[in-house]
Amino acid sequence: MNHDYGYFEDEHLGQISDLRLWRRIVRFVRPQWRWVLLSILLASIITVTSLALPRIMQLAIDGYLVAGDLEAAERLAGVTTLAGAFFGAVLVGFVANFFQVLALEWAGQNAMHAMRQSLFSHVVGLDLSFFHTRPVGRLVTRLTNDIQNMHEMFTSVIVTLFNDGVRLVGILGIMFWMNWRLTLILSVTFPLMLLITLWFGRLSRDAFREIRSRLAGINATIQETVSGIGIIQIFLREKDTLSHFKELNHRYYRATFTQIRIFGVFMPLIEVMSAFTLALIVWYGGGQVLREHMTLGILTAFIAYMRLFFQPLRELSQKYSIVQSAMASAERIFQMLETPRTLTWPRDAPTPEAVRGDIVFDSVTFEYEPGRPVLRNLRFHVEPGETLAIVGATGSGKSTIINLLERFYDPLEGSIRLDGRDLRDLDLRWIREQIGLVMQDVLIIPGTLRENIVLDREIGEAEIGEIVSLSQLGEVVKGLPDGLETHIGEGAMDLSAGQRQLLAFARVLARNPRILVLDEATANVDTETELLIEQAVQSVMAHRTNIIIAHRLSTIRRADRILVMDHGVIAEQGAHEELMARHGVYYHLQMLQNGTA
Repeated sequence: MNHDYGYFEDEHLGQISDLRLWRRIVRFVRPQWRWVLLSILLASIITVTSLALPRIMQLAIDGYLVAGDLEAAERLAGVTTLAGAFFGAVLVGFVANFFQVLALEWAGQNAMHAMRQSLFSHVVGLDLSFFHTRPVGRLVTRLTNDIQNMHEMFTSVIVTLFNDGVRLVGILGIMFWMNWRLTLILSVTFPLMLLITLWFGRLSRDAFREIRSRLAGINATIQETVSGIGIIQIFLREKDTLSHFKELNHRYYRATFTQIRIFGVFMPLIEVMSAFTLALIVWYGGGQVLREHMTLGILTAFIAYMRLFFQPLRELSQKYSIVQSAMASAERIFQMLETPRTLTWPRDAPTPEAVRGDIVFDSVTFEYEPGRPVLRNLRFHVEPGETLAIVGATGSGKSTIINLLERFYDPLEGSIRLDGRDLRDLDLRWIREQIGLVMQDVLIIPGTLRENIVLDREIGEAEIGEIVSLSQLGEVVKGLPDGLETHIGEGAMDLSAGQRQLLAFARVLARNPRILVLDEATANVDTETELLIEQAVQSVMAHRTNIIIAHRLSTIRRADRILVMDHGVIAEQGAHEELMARHGVYYHLQMLQNGTA
């Protein structure tokens, strides 16, 4: 079992200073500019109300609580008024904060919705070769975790950093205005605080990257284990799998505790620096109060402002890690969005109304990996209405022929023509509408049996009844509790392998293609179901061009012509009786399958 799964999250970190990434992020955020502007305006209100609170306290202390020249009633009235102003500022700040959170979440969810939709739309349009080289876990992470990282940065960091920046500037300005000497004391410790914060940001970034990498390994292993649980149990690999997971889990545990230790040093260190600065301010400011060079209210307000000043510094490194992680996610998201399609066709590609089904492979050479050709100078012609069977050992190139005909790939050399036109010059969607493919593996979409057959097509009851009959699904439908409306797939009724093949055949009939391709369609079915499929095949093959690939040679005996593939070339071709009489490759395949070789 491949424990590494080819999946890593720490390949390249997007940098915070990367303006190219920021420009692309802004494209998704720009349509939400009204909500972003509202959030910034509300942030300004929140900042003003929070900065007003210490000032109100200072006015209450100096103006009324310690003022000896005012009557008690006058003091009480003044304190009551300022207390009301204090409560009003708190209430305004609360309301502004509430609506800011709503505005941010609305803007963030809309922006990330657009980004996720754009990414998914791009991914489903990529070529098949792209998915063969990317683990599923990586693609899922791009559409889930990475998008969520972007959302967290937008809603929890960007505007919050704006709030903190305005607040820090406002606090410094007010403190200098109140007492510049006390502010200089704070300025002495501020550079050291900034250095500690930047140091912590670097360490926490590395720790966070390690955690992401270890978590990615756990996710990939879980996905691989669940999807291959049958193989694990058959070959008694439970102990080995558990041991490997235990090792991954322990690595994640250690990485997490590394981050905890970093936080365990940074947070107390910030508190120590804050307490040290507070002690200096109390020592110096207290002396100024005793000498009557400063009021008690100013000292009290100054201490409150100092605490407000240190609060964003405590959060700065954590926010830095969030932004760094989000930029790494942005790098991966946009890298995938920039992945080009390798299969292209002209904008004005023709979509002929009539299809005869004339297929020509002209000197086709193809390879999945450089230097390892699967097909070599392949040439054959399928006449309209002809039934062609393709047989050969595993790896001889049978399925590759179908992949090229469906244009999942383009040939390295040569051309494939449909009714005289090169497939590369035709509209790709039109090509796949004309070629009905029944594969060995059948995907069941969670929904009703009817929905799985029509696949969003508009088909009348009479037509779907005929499709059910031709595909030999009639007995299956009768045996289901709700007939065609029975829910199948994940979380509902499952179908046997044979019933799935009949369903796949019904899907093709619903499209009514001119060309029919059966790719190992009877490989995993019992003999009785195979007979049903053969009956269905015979009833719809008329007036179509048919290509059949099968391991069971009995299913292709009635073909007009049989191609025998061997290592990417045609070893021999002809009708069944003709090939058997030659005693060549086809004859030996028949003997091997019949157990008489």
